Amino acid sequence: MTEVDRYSRQTIFPGIGKEGQKRLGSSLAVIIGCGALGSIIATSLVRAGVGRVRIVDRDFIEYHNLHRQVIFDEDDIKKGLPKAVAAERHLSKVNSSIKIEGVVADVNYTNIEGFIQGADVVLDGLDNLETRFLINDACLKHKIPWVYGGAISSSGMTMTVIPGKPPCFRCVSPNLPGAGVIQTCDTAGVISPAPFVIGSLEAAEAMKILVGAKEINRELIIIDVWKGTFQHLKVAPSPDCPACSGRYEFLDGKFGIKTTILCGQTTVQVVNAKVSQLSFKELAARLKSVGEVSYNEFMLRFRVDNQEMVVFPDGRVIVRNTNDESLARGLYAKYIGT
Repeated sequence: MTEVDRYSRQTIFPGIGKEGQKRLGSSLAVIIGCGALGSIIATSLVRAGVGRVRIVDRDFIEYHNLHRQVIFDEDDIKKGLPKAVAAERHLSKVNSSIKIEGVVADVNYTNIEGFIQGADVVLDGLDNLETRFLINDACLKHKIPWVYGGAISSSGMTMTVIPGKPPCFRCVSPNLPGAGVIQTCDTAGVISPAPFVIGSLEAAEAMKILVGAKEINRELIIIDVWKGTFQHLKVAPSPDCPACSGRYEFLDGKFGIKTTILCGQTTVQVVNAKVSQLSFKELAARLKSVGEVSYNEFMLRFRVDNQEMVVFPDGRVIVRNTNDESLARGLYAKYIGT
C-alpha cells in the first residue's frame, strides 16, 4: 500500500488536497493529556498522517477510563501501562509511517517549554485548568498555535488560540478558580459523546492550522450532546490580559499549584496560591458520591481508592500514603478541581 492509497479519501477533500497532505506529513503536533479528549485527538491526527505526534501524559489506565478513552483496552490495564506508552504502542500499529512519541510526565512550568519545542500546533487533552494556563503562556511565548478543549458531564467547549491575534485562553478565563469551585469528571461524571465531539473539533482545527487553511475558528464553541445544543460565542480580547501583554505568570511559576514532600512522612502537601478560603460544605457535597467524607470547621477528610486527603480552609491539601508529587497533583486536580 502506498501513501497515496492510505490518504486518498482525505486528499480528495478540497480543504486538504495533495499539498495539504504533504504539510501534515512534515508537521509536529503535541498533545498534552491523553484521556478522553487526547485519545480522540491522537487517533484523528495519527490516521490523518501528521508526521510526528508527541503525546504527554502523567497517568496510568484504569477501568473507569475505558468507557470514553478509545485508544485503550483491558490488556493495557493488566499490563500496568501508562497512557502515553499504551497510546504510542496502539497508534504505531494504526500508522507505522509516522513517528509517535509517548512521554510519561507531569507537565509543569519547569518542563512544558521542552515538551512543545518545535511544535507546529499544541492540543489540549487535559482534565485540569492550571496546565491550560501553562499551555497558553508557553504557546504565546513561543508563537505556537494551540487548541483549547474541555468536556464534562454532557457538555464541552473549545477555542483556537493564535499567538499575536487575541483573544487567548486567559482573555476567556482570567484567573485560576479556587479549589473546590469547579466540577470535575470524577465528581460530575461524563458521557463519552461529549469528549468525542470536542476532541474531533480540536483535531479538525489542528488540521486546518497545519495545512494553512484560512477557516480557523476563533470563537468559543459550546456544545451539549444531551440537550443537542451547539453555540458559537465571540470572545473579545481583554485589554488587561497579562499573557497577551507578554507577562507569563503561570510559566514563571508565580501562580498555580505547588507540591512539597513533608520531611519524615509518606505525605505530600499541595498548595494552590490562588485559594484564600474554601467551603467545606460545598466540597463535601460534591465528594460524597465518590468517596468517604467527613469534616468539621478545621479540616475535611476524604478517602477514596486507598488514598486519603486532608483539606484545610485555606485550600492547602495533605495527600497521605505517597511521596509521589505527580500523583498528589493528579489527585488534587481530579477531586478538588483545579
